[in-house]
Amino acid sequence: MRHLQLLLLHCILLMAAVPAMAQKSVFVIPIETEIDNSAFHHFRKGLEQAEDADAGLLLIRLNTYGGALDAADSIRTALLRIDIPTVAYVDLNAASAGALIALACDSVYMAPGASMGSATVVNGAGEPMPEKYQSYMSTIMRATAEHHGRVAKGDSMVWRRDPEIAASMVNPEISVSLTGMQAVECGYADGIAPSLEDVLADLNMAGAPVTYYTSTLSDDIMGFLANAAVRAVLVMLILGGIYMEMHTPGLGFAAAVAAVATVLYFLPMFITGTVPAWVLLSFIAGVVLIALEVFVIPGFGFCGVAGIIAVAVALVGVSTANDAVSGFDIGAIARALYVVGAGSILAVGAVWYLTSSHGPECFRRHSELMTELSVADGFVGVDMSPARYVGQTGISTTVLRPAGKIEIGSTVFDAVSCGEFIAANRPVKVQKYENAQLYVTEITDKEHKHNG
Repeated sequence: MRHLQLLLLHCILLMAAVPAMAQKSVFVIPIETEIDNSAFHHFRKGLEQAEDADAGLLLIRLNTYGGALDAADSIRTALLRIDIPTVAYVDLNAASAGALIALACDSVYMAPGASMGSATVVNGAGEPMPEKYQSYMSTIMRATAEHHGRVAKGDSMVWRRDPEIAASMVNPEISVSLTGMQAVECGYADGIAPSLEDVLADLNMAGAPVTYYTSTLSDDIMGFLANAAVRAVLVMLILGGIYMEMHTPGLGFAAAVAAVATVLYFLPMFITGTVPAWVLLSFIAGVVLIALEVFVIPGFGFCGVAGIIAVAVALVGVSTANDAVSGFDIGAIARALYVVGAGSILAVGAVWYLTSSHGPECFRRHSELMTELSVADGFVGVDMSPARYVGQTGISTTVLRPAGKIEIGSTVFDAVSCGEFIAANRPVKVQKYENAQLYVTEITDKEHKHNG
């Protein structure tokens, strides 16, 4: 009898525990700004928090007019790979890159009056980009729609989300957009919901605990530093600072700027702990090679070129590690090359401006060694004509201690003794011409008689 009572008690406890186990939390990540690398950084932090919280549902709240395709594609890739069920709630706009993110989610709900679509790729002026860009975006939209597979409809299998509609959102000639009702009718939305609570009720998760992603100050700083434009500026300061330091000895300021920019560029990786060891080794090796070129090896040769290449490779590696969703990501490499390339072009332009006649006087003053000193600009060249007297003999007209004057033929020259002091009226021989001076040695009486 006692065993039967214990068994009944265990059954009651198990039945009571089932709803609690099924009632997992909901994690909400808002995307309500322009979609860029900063937005992707915040989204990735939200994914980490959702996984740490063992959320049973990830809900993306969208109200955006779009943004950068690379950042949107990174978010799309993360949504397609995550194991947690995902839902997009369009409140009120999911345009362009926002439509791609909504399409990547398992389910889509739209607020009354919401719309999604118009995914044509445009430039900064709002004009459609060339056909190859539209074709690539169309392929991404189509592939994302196909990812959701087919469903049974009557006796046939149809696409759950028609890839043709997804592709038509990109077409510059029509650029399809869908209202809430249109999205429901064509299968692009699962329903219209006035609020998040209505979405959860439709998903049988009413009353589930809801957690919202909130960014910290460090997240905001890291998001700012993850922005592609900010990273390109940092690359400009790093490369430009190194170049200026190599050509302006004693300046110091350029090296300080490059050092601070390097710390800011690497900072997101150090905080997240995702910087690969080879990146650090490549950067350190590059700096060492450049230092050898500046302080040890004269001129500019193999060490300088190899050092710059090593630094550039490290900068690409850091940017790739920061953008990659997981593992090897060719898209992240392309974005890293774009950032480093843009920063390099900016560095060339900045160096040219600062060292030109149009730049600030303080930089021109410190970069005098970088400019060409021409006669047309008022500089006087060194007279090398006395070099022809090397090997000839003359007479010291003054005492050379060690400097003095000599006479060759009927011409008097400044001269410097190569050895001991030379008395006046002694025969001398010109040994070399350096630093605008003739260098002479005294001819002994024996040599003088022999020559005579």
